[in-house]
Amino acid sequence: MTAFGFEISATDGSARRGQIMTAHGTIDTPAFMPVGTAATVKAMFPETVAATGAQIILGNTYHLMLRPGAERIAKLGGVRKFMNWNGPVLTDSGGYQVMSLAKLRKIGKDGVTFQSHIDGSKHVLSAERSIEIQHALDATITMAFDECTPFPAGKDAVADSMRLSMGWADRCKRAFTPRDGYALFGIVQGGIHGDLRQESAAHLIKIGFDGYAVGGLAVGEGQDLMFSTLDVTVPHLPSDKPRYLMGVGKPLDIVGAVMRGIDMFDCVLPTRSGRTAQAFTRFGPLNMRNARHADDPRPLDETVNCPASLNYSRAYLHHLIRSDEILGLMLLSWHNVAFYQQIMAELRDAIAAGTLNAYAETFAAQYSGGEDESD
Repeated sequence: MTAFGFEISATDGSARRGQIMTAHGTIDTPAFMPVGTAATVKAMFPETVAATGAQIILGNTYHLMLRPGAERIAKLGGVRKFMNWNGPVLTDSGGYQVMSLAKLRKIGKDGVTFQSHIDGSKHVLSAERSIEIQHALDATITMAFDECTPFPAGKDAVADSMRLSMGWADRCKRAFTPRDGYALFGIVQGGIHGDLRQESAAHLIKIGFDGYAVGGLAVGEGQDLMFSTLDVTVPHLPSDKPRYLMGVGKPLDIVGAVMRGIDMFDCVLPTRSGRTAQAFTRFGPLNMRNARHADDPRPLDETVNCPASLNYSRAYLHHLIRSDEILGLMLLSWHNVAFYQQIMAELRDAIAAGTLNAYAETFAAQYSGGEDESD
């Protein structure tokens, strides 16, 4: 069995290129994890996800505990076998979903009591139960249970929330069962307050985790505050452990975060945008409902080595979307995930070549320049 580990092969400024070794395969970093919330990356086959270059996907404790149930998945061989995914899986602890989706929440030191957003059934999710569920799912990387502090919030409220999460992090570490090739990540909280972020990081480091996530961003604070928060947080995280920015994000956010030393990302944006007719391209996003695409024979993006990106015209994709054909949403989702994986590969190459600043400038100029999306 492979031991869990992280090796850095190249750096460029604060950015790192490396590999995460796990029980279920190796992950090249910086890495983007497509989101498979309910054991499916929406509108995509697992084989298609893998073909884009994705090496790890994300599942979710909250959704899977409610339906079909973690114990049922365990009996069926774990989430990887259940969904026919051969690579590593990281599971979000469920904290964010409890705060954003569940009904009638009651939060205390012991955990959260809530009602399911699906059928109103009552549940309790604690640090120990979150770890137990993720173990039952056979998650390669388990996330500590935390409270995602809303934005905006007063500093005192943010501090209380962060310290509650740190107490839960202690309990998660004690509840986790170490196994070769498996990992437990802690989550730094503290809102946009540098001193609280540093307090949180110090607490987590004292506990000792296999990797460290930055949570509580991409919740409405904007790119400038996100980057400034990373600037005062990332330097306080161990350099020999993976760093994961949760829920991010937009292409320019990812490039900027990589330049600040982040190694892992996840976001629903590629597939959610695909299902709402938006395609990401080298020259910015496109709304494929717009009439300007109706007679356009060009592919979506010739720089992306993906059949959905190269083999279908914009005119055809526009037709599918306007006709409410499922294939249109599938092709756009496939292309978007491939586009994100292409960015990550280019970032890895730029770090290795020592040309990251030049790459970032060129990418931002092209992407921000955009295409005329007026009808």
